[in-house]
Amino acid sequence: MALDKNSLRRFQLSSLVRFTLLAVYLALVLPLPAFAPSALMPWLVLADLAGLVLIWALLSEHVDVSDSGLRVGYPSWCGWLFRRSWSLAWDEISGLVPITTSQGGRVYYFTTNDLRHQLLPQRLSDFPEFLAMVERHSGISTSEIKGLTPPWTYRLLATLAVLMLASETTTFLAIQQGWAVMQPGGPG
Repeated sequence: MALDKNSLRRFQLSSLVRFTLLAVYLALVLPLPAFAPSALMPWLVLADLAGLVLIWALLSEHVDVSDSGLRVGYPSWCGWLFRRSWSLAWDEISGLVPITTSQGGRVYYFTTNDLRHQLLPQRLSDFPEFLAMVERHSGISTSEIKGLTPPWTYRLLATLAVLMLASETTTFLAIQQGWAVMQPGGPG
């Protein structure tokens, strides 16, 4: 389905979500090469970089909305890697179905006239504007829909990830400057 380019509005993943997930990834993998045996260091650096590119690609998903419909996809540089892209014309949508998650949250699926289901993206920046556009174009009420995860959880996780990165950087610098010594073989 081709979207009307004159009325196109793009919604990206929330910058809070994107920053948090990148920070958690970096906090978990950056120390690995520093503490690995020298033969493994180059491989771990390459694996860290490949993982970073993959995470960046996953976080680049976007939703395009126009007067003719909506499309969920990825930029061309990584779109070939993910086959999860989809699109719907507004007249195909017959409803929104709520599903409770195992963590107690609620996700919504667009239901189509031919009984297909597509997940409504809920971690977008300008999410209220996105919902207003969905309601205006589809005629389906979105007043009960909220973001999947409250922002405070991402803020807390981002803060913890930044603290981890700061402590890892401090430890690394202390070892490099000789202020702390790491014993080979670990405790034991």
